[in-house]
Order: sequence, then C-alpha cells, then structure tokens
Amino acid sequence: MNKKKFDLVIFDCDGVLFDSKEANRQYYNELLKRLSLPAMSELQLEYCHSHTADESIAFLLNGLPQLVLQRAKQEVKNISYDDFLKYMSEEPGMRETVSFIKKNIPTAIATNRTTTMPLLVKMYSLDTLFDKIVCALDVKKAKPDPECIYNILQYFNIPANRAVYIGDTVVDQYVAEAAGIPLIAYKNNHLDAMFHVEHFDEIKEIVLGGCN
Repeated sequence: MNKKKFDLVIFDCDGVLFDSKEANRQYYNELLKRLSLPAMSELQLEYCHSHTADESIAFLLNGLPQLVLQRAKQEVKNISYDDFLKYMSEEPGMRETVSFIKKNIPTAIATNRTTTMPLLVKMYSLDTLFDKIVCALDVKKAKPDPECIYNILQYFNIPANRAVYIGDTVVDQYVAEAAGIPLIAYKNNHLDAMFHVEHFDEIKEIVLGGCN
C-alpha cells in the first residue's frame, strides 16, 4: 500500500495558484495615479503582493499628509479590484495538480485576500478544487499570524506535522514557521523551506509520494 507523505495541503493564493502581480500593480498604481502620486517601485509591489489591501495602502501612503489619506479612503471606494482580476492568470498545471491531490487528501487555501476572494472563487470555480478557503476576513489577524493555518488544521482535525503549506513569499515562510507546518516554497529559492519547486508537477510527488 502506498503511504501518503501528508494528509492535508494548504495553498497560498497570489503567487502560487495565480500570477497576480500585474493585477496588483495595475490596481495600486491606479489608486496612486488618482492621488497624483508616482507609480509603485518594485519593492513596494513586492510588499503589496503579500499583504492585505489595508496593509498595502497604509504602506504606500505612510508619512503622507492627512488630506491625502482622506482622499485615498474615498478613492478606494471608487475603484473596484474586480476590474483588475482580468490581469490574473492561473499558474501552469495548477488546476490539474490540485484536482489530482484533492482526490487523495483535503486541499485548502490560506490567503490575505479580503473582499475580492468571493468573486475570485466564483470566476475560477475554486470551491470545486478546495475543501476549505480561509481569507483575511475570516480571521482576526492576517498572515504572517498563523491563525488562518490553525483555523484550517482545526477544521480537518489534522496535526501541523501531517500538513504542508505552499507559499512564495517571506510572509508565507513566517506563517509556516509560526504554525509549525512544513513549507514548500514555490518559485522562490530564497525562502527557508523543506522543499523548493518551480512547477506544480513537482508538488504532487512531494505531497502524495507514491499515491496514484
């Protein structure tokens, strides 16, 4: 009998399931443009790519006059991130790999996305691929706090050492360390992780071992 290496796999969303950097770039640059501010630097984009919308906006506007912050609050209401989801794309092999894994063990998402997550789930039928989806609105503290991971582990009643988390940023590294869960680093060899992969095809073997 083939023995599974893990009993649960948890995925980050942006940068793992989807290439969403361009969507984030377009969205936050549109906000900055409306505030007559320069476009994001690559370092700013990296931050916004892995944090919640509120955290990202606070980071981008840190130190600016109160008048700008008040204008930003209004402009955020006028800009729908839904209009920028068209800039996202599924990572190659994502759907096929997750579907295969789900036939053998539970699958879940832990993401810092907030209000845009329901539409993303609907657009890409993520509820057919994942047994549990936890976004920043479902917890008191977003990543890197491990609450989202604890939430999922408790839901499935699976210990941390029998689950694995797949992420692509240092925030994901921190949340995995805090939760005591092994990390698979996706397309980021700079992270401290148990495994490093460049394609979804590699994930199946790591997670399931000889299962077929």
